[in-house]
Amino acid sequence: MISIDIEKKLKAYKGQQVLRVRQQFPTGSITKIYGPSGAGKTTLLKTIAGFNNPEKGKIVVNSITWFDADAKINLPPQKRMCGFVFQDYALFPNMNVLQHLEYATQDRLWINRLMVIGKLEPFADHKPEYLSGGQQQRLAILRALATKPKILLMDEPFSALDPEIKSTLIAELREIFEELKTTVLIVTHNPQELDGITDRELKIK
Repeated sequence: MISIDIEKKLKAYKGQQVLRVRQQFPTGSITKIYGPSGAGKTTLLKTIAGFNNPEKGKIVVNSITWFDADAKINLPPQKRMCGFVFQDYALFPNMNVLQHLEYATQDRLWINRLMVIGKLEPFADHKPEYLSGGQQQRLAILRALATKPKILLMDEPFSALDPEIKSTLIAELREIFEELKTTVLIVTHNPQELDGITDRELKIK
């Protein structure tokens, strides 16, 4: 269970805005997060992961306090161990596809399974610059899954995929999420594209 009750200042064209989120995400749930540009969707994911801090509030995960502004508790990202799919992929330019996954895990069977799911087996020795945008996006998803995270935060993870690949990948990811009992939060600009995978939704205004 992820329990969030935070306030975080946002930089906005109209001056100061505040992201306020008070929400619980049950273990194993898959939530789509949507709302207008600049509302704080990406900021929410980064705040959960520990990449930035809210001014007020608490984040509690499975009864462990990750952040508490009043008690001055702030677990660093490496201890929160969230899987994170960045909107810009954040791939390592000097590593090929296989090395990205080996960097995260030594489980060869798991790596092979992920490569098949992402349809990246023929590109195992390719570095990111030689991959298409869709292939890079799939690699970013696979890398985030390589550690078998209990919490997975995904920022526009399917935006570069064509409809057929997206549909197949979403179905296979749903199976993996259920198998790992991963709690997943997915930011999207198009809520309809996630109807086949999510069971909850959060609109940020």
